[in-house]
Amino acid sequence: MTFGLTAVAGLSVGHFTDMRRPTGCTVVIAEGGAVCGVDVRGAAPGTRETELLAPINAVEKVHAVLLAGGSAFGLDAAGGVMRWLDERGIGVAVGPTRGDGSKVTVPIVPAAILFDLWIGDARIRPDAAAGYAACAAASRETPAEGNVGAGSGASLGKLFGIDHAMRGGVGTASIVVGGITVAALVAVNAMGDVVDPATGAIVAGARSDDGTAFRDTMASFRRGEWPPPRSAMRDEAGGATTLAIVATDAQLGKAEATKVAQMAHDGLARTIHPVHTMSDGDVVFALATGASGKHAPTTLIGALAADVLADAVLRAVRAAGSLVEAGLPHLPAAGDFAAAIHNHSRDKP
Repeated sequence: MTFGLTAVAGLSVGHFTDMRRPTGCTVVIAEGGAVCGVDVRGAAPGTRETELLAPINAVEKVHAVLLAGGSAFGLDAAGGVMRWLDERGIGVAVGPTRGDGSKVTVPIVPAAILFDLWIGDARIRPDAAAGYAACAAASRETPAEGNVGAGSGASLGKLFGIDHAMRGGVGTASIVVGGITVAALVAVNAMGDVVDPATGAIVAGARSDDGTAFRDTMASFRRGEWPPPRSAMRDEAGGATTLAIVATDAQLGKAEATKVAQMAHDGLARTIHPVHTMSDGDVVFALATGASGKHAPTTLIGALAADVLADAVLRAVRAAGSLVEAGLPHLPAAGDFAAAIHNHSRDKP
């Protein structure tokens, strides 16, 4: 039995990971089409085809959604997704015909990017070939988590500078209620700390000056300890952005899917402190395949989407691995850092 976003019938997920930097992209394919809504809350977004998703606009369904690293350059990867879909005749049928008499189809592929250019050679970023490769790798198996796809170069806890940051990544989660599945997939690349809402404990985030403990960004703010100007948007570590896709097999319209995307942002707010900053371009897409044949109240789907998105954020951080490669910033992962804190405390006299 699959878990995570692919538990929603009609969806497949593929990652492309380029470990030369690292960076990558993640694609969610809905070959039969899916109703899609979006809500953009970060102040530094990079997006493609999101205006088309407004409920008042014409196209009802999308055929894939792409999440990519590489900042604005990463939007090029959507071209590869379109090519892969076009080769299979997946898209909106339009007037002209091909040489074989079949209708030309135009795939609808919204996309959003996160900033990871400060890790390694910034000339290496997802392109059309990367998007195509992600489609070729797509399956309906449970998606891989951690430092894969769009989460390959992800980091978090960067408000006090990259020297205090930790590793982010990709996570996914799902739930089935009353015969309806609600799921989420997220690439966590945040300026803020990641907190477990069940306990209030920081799972990963900005580290203290000696690197042996969590700084607690919000506690620092309340004490009047504000980040130095160079750790804001003006330096190489200033970019971030958490990207998410929530999905359901319930039947929703575009306006309902848009509301679900809005409500799902609560999952980010519960787990990332602070979120939606001036250096984040946080975006949540909501997909509805309708495969269950069931209707459900939008409020129910939106509330569950927020819950599973919060779960996916925690899974992303816990699945991440430390970045320790020569020539790249050292970014500890949540699991390794927790062990280091334990050992440091045990060694104290």
